[in-house]
Amino acid sequence: MSVNPEDPRVKRTRQLFVQAFNDLVEKKRNVYSISVHDITNQATINRTTFYAHFQDKYDFLEYWMTGKFQMTIRDRLPEETRCNADNLRILIQTIFDFLMRFQQCSTPGDKQFEAMFENTMHQDLHRLLLKRINEVDTQGFSQEKLEAMALVISWSTFGSALQLSRTPQDRSVETMFEEVIEVISVNLAPFWEQTTS
Repeated sequence: MSVNPEDPRVKRTRQLFVQAFNDLVEKKRNVYSISVHDITNQATINRTTFYAHFQDKYDFLEYWMTGKFQMTIRDRLPEETRCNADNLRILIQTIFDFLMRFQQCSTPGDKQFEAMFENTMHQDLHRLLLKRINEVDTQGFSQEKLEAMALVISWSTFGSALQLSRTPQDRSVETMFEEVIEVISVNLAPFWEQTTS
């Protein structure tokens, strides 16, 4: 059975599952020990409904992480935010902050989900960047170049933030952040100049 994710009832049901999961995370403090049974009991919705919305716990966890990640970005950069150097800086800072918090809250048992969460976050960041870049006047840039630009920014930002979150003792957040900003800004200067003039 498939559901329409745009249906208000579907959104409401999924929100109940997410809220139930958030409540359980608060109580249990780890992701791996929370079962589908726990989620459905907490949400007071039957398992059949859960499986109508999600294939399994992993599918749900991808949905949960995507929502959490997107909400964090929307809080700092609303939908109507222009694509420019200042807002790119805010976006990069947000990614750094999010990944640092993510690592701090992660428990040893949650390690099995790290790769899935990281992949979900990176794909979402790439989609967001591509969408924002395509919203500005990109005359003179081919679609292939814009896609490559979004890919390079997403990988350089996400990869740097991920590395720092895993080994925070190696360098300071501020130093790594400023270095990433400098590298990206220098390489994107022609794009910013063309799209803001």
